[in-house]
Amino acid sequence: MSDMHTLGPRTRVGCAGWAIARESAPAFPAEGSHLQRYAAVFNAVEINSSFYRPHQARTYARWAASVPDDFRFLVKLPRTITHEARLQGIDAALGQFALEAGALEGKLGCVLVQLAPGHAFEHAVAADFFARLRATFGCMLACEARHPGWFGDEATTLLTAHGVTRVIADPPKGQDGPHMPTTAAIYARLHGAPRVYYSAYASNYLAQLARDMQVHASAGREVWTIFDNTASGAALPNALEVVLRLAPAAAMMRGMRP
Repeated sequence: MSDMHTLGPRTRVGCAGWAIARESAPAFPAEGSHLQRYAAVFNAVEINSSFYRPHQARTYARWAASVPDDFRFLVKLPRTITHEARLQGIDAALGQFALEAGALEGKLGCVLVQLAPGHAFEHAVAADFFARLRATFGCMLACEARHPGWFGDEATTLLTAHGVTRVIADPPKGQDGPHMPTTAAIYARLHGAPRVYYSAYASNYLAQLARDMQVHASAGREVWTIFDNTASGAALPNALEVVLRLAPAAAMMRGMRP
């Protein structure tokens, strides 16, 4: 199967999941599994289901085998670690998750840590946790915290020290003031606004997003943009529009239109 995307390793666009709605089907190959068809257009996907339930290593391996070499999976850390254990006493759970998601091998692009809105920053707990996470995974690590305490200088310094990318979330939650980066990489999670998980983004917003991605990529930064406004089916067409703007020649070959 030939790939449509020509985004390159520094600009990655995808959705939280790879379901393909009927309305968007013409933009994808007709043959193959949903993941295979999705991966012919996008070069990244976020696996949110790992937050709710474990997947067997052979499942991850099967997913990895069905996508191109330059495709990357972003896997969300289980809630048993982030929300139930609150980052403490997690060696067994983290080890099990690593055995499972590690089956993606080189196609594991990022491990995402999303914390509950009420999860306050505790330096000792966070330092121990991210040291363990960094010792377990060599890929990109990203953190989407939603409590104000995670956006102060102390948290910024800690995330930077462990090489953890602070997620740019839209709409932001818990953040008072402009985004303070913690690594050179960018990981944007677009949840939909004004209605979270439902609202679609306007074309002028997506056009500016594509321009910003190109500027950052030209400066040598990795840019990951994931659309999580999936509840009403807005994520896929929004992501397709960004791909069209980033790689218009490849998109036109597939027959996509603005």
